[in-house]
Amino acid sequence: MKIIDLNSDGGIGANSLYVQIGDFHLVIDSGLHPKKVGRQAAPDLRPLQGVKLDLIIITHCHLDHIGSLPVLMRNQPDTPVIMTLPSRMLIERMLHNSANVMLREREEKGIADYPLFTHDEIDRVAPRLFPHQFGNPKKFSGARDEIEFTLHPAGHIAGAAAVEIQHKHRRILFTGDVLFTTQRIIDGAKMPKGHFDTLITETTHGATEKPPGNARSGEMIRLIETINATLQRGGSVLIPVFALGRMQEILAILHDARKFNKLAPAPIFASGLGMDLCDYLDDITKKTGLVHFTRTILKDLKVKKSPRDLVPGKEPHTQGIYVVSSGMMVEKTASYIVASCLAGNAKHSICFVGYCDPDTPGGQLLAAKNGDQFLFADVNVKTRIRAHIERFEFSGHASRDELLDYALKCNPRSIVLTHGDPPARAWFAEQLKEQLPNAKVLDPVPLQEYQV
Repeated sequence: MKIIDLNSDGGIGANSLYVQIGDFHLVIDSGLHPKKVGRQAAPDLRPLQGVKLDLIIITHCHLDHIGSLPVLMRNQPDTPVIMTLPSRMLIERMLHNSANVMLREREEKGIADYPLFTHDEIDRVAPRLFPHQFGNPKKFSGARDEIEFTLHPAGHIAGAAAVEIQHKHRRILFTGDVLFTTQRIIDGAKMPKGHFDTLITETTHGATEKPPGNARSGEMIRLIETINATLQRGGSVLIPVFALGRMQEILAILHDARKFNKLAPAPIFASGLGMDLCDYLDDITKKTGLVHFTRTILKDLKVKKSPRDLVPGKEPHTQGIYVVSSGMMVEKTASYIVASCLAGNAKHSICFVGYCDPDTPGGQLLAAKNGDQFLFADVNVKTRIRAHIERFEFSGHASRDELLDYALKCNPRSIVLTHGDPPARAWFAEQLKEQLPNAKVLDPVPLQEYQV
């Protein structure tokens, strides 16, 4: 098997792997790097020059895995794209949103490369996007060879899949982004068992030791307790959320708490793409049973649109719970503006429920200490941090110990490390070499070809 990481920066970014198994050519995922702009944000497709792909497989619908798919499909005009049914139900909406963002950034920031693709192009390639059921092996014939692939539930977000491939007598697994823990609205991963010849594994949390007793159920309780304490002292709560998955999970947790009279009374505000995606997850729930979220949750909570009269740096007119994007509190988003309104007053709370890149405003706010001055530069607000700021562990990725345990059970001949920063990969490389001394452990350099 030949493998090339097309993510030119490595780490976590424009996730995309080119794989040749026998004479079968495929690409798994085609993302955009969240910290880069223009063509530099896309995978480097030069290794595919002169190659006719037989198949493209998408593991899930986060933009670091699908954000450049129309560009890849443009260069491979006849290649079909396979994904799970929930992903097929989500992917066009996510790509159209990405096109909107690129058009806005072209206008606001003068990024000449944007948009990398248009709304019309998304519509044109849509007929080549095919859904496939979990756990249903399917033979797929390319120009000169054949593989059998099976998609397995990977947790993480709605529709996320691990990809098992069999070629002749060889068994290969790509974990994709995986979470074994059951979330409020999505079941945990159900990964295939037994020996694999090659394991290609994510390594996101390799540099992070999971704190003891940090169970998701306990974090749900702690979040509700923090919200109640804030409301009781007259404050408002901001929960910055990712639009796909995390917003719906938090709303479902609030719904459970209110249903059992565990949540103090207060209006709940939500806005942005995440509210639109509530409809999609409701539809996925009804059609597949693979998600546990319905629009009844919004109705029961009486969720309101975020107030339009919020003034950056000024107290909100209405006390409440603000469940808004972006999860990393990026500039020009609802969470960024609400944070500028709450950060300077000790009665308020800002509750982070997902990963925040240290370079984003959310990451910088998490790193700040009480009393530090903080500049919300985009809205020209400077304040001293007085609000209660806390992070809750609602990660969408498996812990390093869970992934290591799974790798040991697979007992592969070869292991390829992906989707992790250098310290994370280094931890996995050291542990795997120690505990599987006969296995070949590969941390691929981007754009270099490897025989596995």
